[in-house]
Amino acid sequence: MALYEHVVLARQDISPQQAEGLNDTLKALIEELGGSVAKIEYWGLRNLTYRVKKNRKAHYSLLAIDAPAAAVKEMERQLSINEDVIRFLTVRVEALDLELSPVLSRRDRPERAERSERAEFAEQ
Repeated sequence: MALYEHVVLARQDISPQQAEGLNDTLKALIEELGGSVAKIEYWGLRNLTYRVKKNRKAHYSLLAIDAPAAAVKEMERQLSINEDVIRFLTVRVEALDLELSPVLSRRDRPERAERSERAEFAEQ
């Protein structure tokens, strides 16, 4: 089986629970077709760089998948039919990165420490 990283952008109109439900649906589909999902990260509602299908924001999700190519192809087919999905991208990788992604690890850092560091740097 091959390893993939898959990013899904869902419409801004749906709730975070519906976006998480979409992730669960994808996980069930992959597992049904003989694969496994090693990691699911919901990044939340984020701004898009440019409008996509009249949307300025989207719910972002990242999935780390270990599945046969047929399972990934079927997942992409299902996503292309789904009206809540704006865009998706699947990339084959050599190894799955199971650590926290840079998007989520940035949220964990305390912002006050960053601000104080910037203020100290500006004073010098």
